[in-house]
Amino acid sequence: MSVLKTSNLKKHYHTGAVVKAVDGIDFEVESGEFVSIVGSSGSGKSTLLHLLGGLDRPTDGTVEINGNLIYAMKDEELTIFRRRNIGFVFQSYNLIPVLSVEENILLPIQLDGNKPDMVFVDRIIETLGIADKRLSMPNQLSGGQQQRVAIARALASKPMIILADEPTGNLDSKSGMDVIGLLKVSGEKFGQTIVLITHNTEIAQMADRTVRIEDGRIVGGASK
Repeated sequence: MSVLKTSNLKKHYHTGAVVKAVDGIDFEVESGEFVSIVGSSGSGKSTLLHLLGGLDRPTDGTVEINGNLIYAMKDEELTIFRRRNIGFVFQSYNLIPVLSVEENILLPIQLDGNKPDMVFVDRIIETLGIADKRLSMPNQLSGGQQQRVAIARALASKPMIILADEPTGNLDSKSGMDVIGLLKVSGEKFGQTIVLITHNTEIAQMADRTVRIEDGRIVGGASK
């Protein structure tokens, strides 16, 4: 069953000339699937991820998440839907420096006015190997540890989909492989769908399927 589907998705920018960052993409992701998206710099892969996550409205086309056409929603409705259904992991860890590891992980859940499922959160923290760091502050952690916290934060609210944009970009190769390995294990363990943007072909091969995008169009891997 498809949890994520796009139809004729486009994002064009008018800067004198028309820049077709995303140019008519049809794309589906099955529930529980781990998909990597690769492409050269400027190919449109990050723009595509932002459209999939409801962070930027398309010029044309649709994005459907679990049967919901997200761009038919008003801004406030979309914000709430995104917070409850999509977890984001970015290259910059985006941790709040004055909050502890545990506080950073719980923050999105608390912002939504919900009570955290601490049994679930404890399992995530244990799986990601940061149980001994839960009271630490972000500046006391290595880059790899900070990215593990960012992944834990994305997983903790039990979203249907995790969208990760170059999450290993600030890490050395070993830490990067470790982090993606943990992301994959966590996704499988907690039944979450993952879409990962990366320029690293070795990391891309860890996914169930690799989609290649060039010039705003999918050129390989659109379906299983």
